[in-house]
Amino acid sequence: MNTRTNRRTVIFKMPFSLAGIGRCLPAGTYEVATDEELIEGLSFPVYRRIATTMLVPGRLSRSFETVAVEPLELAAALDRDASTKGTGHAGDEAAMIAPDRRPAADRPAS
Repeated sequence: MNTRTNRRTVIFKMPFSLAGIGRCLPAGTYEVATDEELIEGLSFPVYRRIATTMLVPGRLSRSFETVAVEPLELAAALDRDASTKGTGHAGDEAAMIAPDRRPAADRPAS
């Protein structure tokens, strides 16, 4: 199967936690990668998400680890982070996702 990986950067203004990590993470910028596989046999390309991971600080200083995260839980954490700033608007997590800086030709089709 053909696979692709989409990467994006998310920004947390406040410390946060996710169930799959089991500890509080500091505010900051985090890289999120979503792996998708091509569903073959269709007349048009369709991809299915197979994994979402996030690069987080390790338990030891100057180390990093890649952990699996649930996309909906990540979106909820970003929403909580946005609401702690006092906006309280649902969907503000989109404003917290940094733009994709790859050239347009290298970005996946929307």
